[in-house]
Amino acid sequence: MIGAAEPDADVAAVDLGSNSFHMIVARPRGHEITVVDKLREPVRLGAGLGADKQLSPEAHQRAMDCLEQFGQRLRAIPPGRARVVGTNTLRRMRNPKQFLAAAERALGHPVEVISGVEEARLIYGGVVHGLGADKARRLVIDIGGGSTEVIIGERDSPRLLESVRMGCVSYTDRFFSGGEITRKRFMAARMAARLEADYLASEYTECGWDLCIGASGTVRAIAKVIAGRGWADGEITPDGLSRLGDLIVELGSIEALELDGLRDDRKPIFPGGLAVLTGLFDALAIERMTVSDRALREGVIYDLLGRLSDHDVRHDTVAGLARRFGVDESHADHVRATALAILQGAGDGWSELAADTTCRQLLIWAAQLHEIGLFVAHGSYHKHGEYLVRNGDLHGFSQLDQRMLAALVRLHRGKFRQSVLDDVPDTWREPLSRLAIILRLAVILRRGRSADAIPPITIKASGDQVTVDFDAAWLDDHALTRAGLDREQGSLKQAGYKLRVRER
Repeated sequence: MIGAAEPDADVAAVDLGSNSFHMIVARPRGHEITVVDKLREPVRLGAGLGADKQLSPEAHQRAMDCLEQFGQRLRAIPPGRARVVGTNTLRRMRNPKQFLAAAERALGHPVEVISGVEEARLIYGGVVHGLGADKARRLVIDIGGGSTEVIIGERDSPRLLESVRMGCVSYTDRFFSGGEITRKRFMAARMAARLEADYLASEYTECGWDLCIGASGTVRAIAKVIAGRGWADGEITPDGLSRLGDLIVELGSIEALELDGLRDDRKPIFPGGLAVLTGLFDALAIERMTVSDRALREGVIYDLLGRLSDHDVRHDTVAGLARRFGVDESHADHVRATALAILQGAGDGWSELAADTTCRQLLIWAAQLHEIGLFVAHGSYHKHGEYLVRNGDLHGFSQLDQRMLAALVRLHRGKFRQSVLDDVPDTWREPLSRLAIILRLAVILRRGRSADAIPPITIKASGDQVTVDFDAAWLDDHALTRAGLDREQGSLKQAGYKLRVRER
């Protein structure tokens, strides 16, 4: 396994944010990391996304110029030891396939678009890692270019996670277009942020927190400017925010924001970020906020190290989902073991599936969750299962991983509709089709829901043909299995596959 043999090898995280792209390269040191390289570019991807949700050529070029630089540094990082995540702008982008393909070519590593809740989970993990048990309940706020993540957790475990559609880029473009800062504009932006976050107030204040921590460049810049004016010493308070709001209104324009602690590249989005943070203080009645140097990218690093050391949060997510929806664990385990046996025995053109750890893991998770839809109803339960997996908050999963897992759950029975795979990359359509066939065969073989051992079955797969050799006497004693295989021949034929059943 990558990582087990090289526990001290470097790992990398890349955060394709709406305002800036960040990359860190780190070296594991026990439970901590040592950052050995760090890069940041203010790409302002979110500002290049038009009303039609298409990315402007200029923004695309800015992004690729940055990623080419990142890619040169990442060439030394082996596959599986770098994780690249895209956030709000990539979530909103219409048909981002072209952009993602170009980004992956530039970086030499796959790009994962993650949900807002997953972004919040990773941010929390990065910010609170190593804080210990003192002031155990934490409120963490991260203001990005297009979204703001608000999390309450108990020590290392997040309890409430929200991603709110407001950020320093979007609010500056919305309320301070042209660069003018007036009291009317600032108060409108502050009130909009308060109203946007108002739905959080009751649940979050009822839960409460011992410590409020701000993350991201926006929060750090606000804290530095407040400290530079002598209004606080590294912390953010309502009084400091009020004074800073009055100051930028007095200065009157973005161009005039010559403030100690504020970098030139952050000036164009500073008023929107300040309005968002002030509105959050109003909505949640925050009295004091400390500031963290850690954020999403550190959370990605710690999460990646967990995967490499076999502490993958996705395993816990799948197990928790199965428990929540009352999946028959024993039967799911039998289906999983049978599917893995089929996968391991598949030869010829399908042998690469067994060697691909992602394919193997998707098959395992799909077997564990294939009956999750029974919680809703037996009729079309595979469709209910697809919906639950596709639309749930699955911690640790990228949006693509979630769609692929949902597709396998949908395709484990019933008509084999290739259209289910329309929203996955072309490179994944054939592997997922083959994994679905393996899962379907495992479900058929375990239809009797017996724990009895299945006699050796030889399965050969080549191209679009699957040949299964059974013991004739065993098959004679299992009429349900025989009937299921007969029906499956017709189902797979419609999908362009030929199933041959031979009895020996």
